[in-house]
Amino acid sequence: MSGPPRSGRTALALLLAGRLRPDSGTVLRNGRRAPAELRETVAVVDAPGVTEPEGSVQLRDVVAEGLGIAGRRFGGRAVRDWLAERGLRQQAGLRFERITPHCRTRLLLDLAREARGVEALVLDCPDRHGGEAVRWYSAAQEAASQGYAVVALCSPHTATELNHLPARIGTDNDEPASPPRTEPSADSAPPADSGSF
Repeated sequence: MSGPPRSGRTALALLLAGRLRPDSGTVLRNGRRAPAELRETVAVVDAPGVTEPEGSVQLRDVVAEGLGIAGRRFGGRAVRDWLAERGLRQQAGLRFERITPHCRTRLLLDLAREARGVEALVLDCPDRHGGEAVRWYSAAQEAASQGYAVVALCSPHTATELNHLPARIGTDNDEPASPPRTEPSADSAPPADSGSF
């Protein structure tokens, strides 16, 4: 989904995860209203001022916090092993803001998937960090290929760069009208079972 800055992207992320109540309308999970289930099964990833890690914190601390929130072991050894599995053990002491944008997004998606019961990931404006959109988008696609529902909120410019026509925040996203029907010629007979509805 796309929307310009101040269009409510983070608010939408929180609505989708059952963390905010909509003024109107309803967010459904499997066809029914279940805010508690949304909170348990939808992870909001990298939301500015909400779930975004502090940039000055070391990578090892971001991972420890993420693993702890996910209910996993988060001691020094667990963090070192987690980073080693991703080829990042040497970067453990780097400030999180020094991690490349696509790597940062991939790490946060991986940490969100550590939580048991998470089925959906709402990625909040990863394009704000810069870098090539296609690189963080491939991380989102990878998560989707593993069975997660993934919503990526970004700017209209990024959506165009990715060659997508996403739903737009604050607009009517109904499908375009179907092409006009052609009237049958005078020679053609109507179908046998035609009728009005």
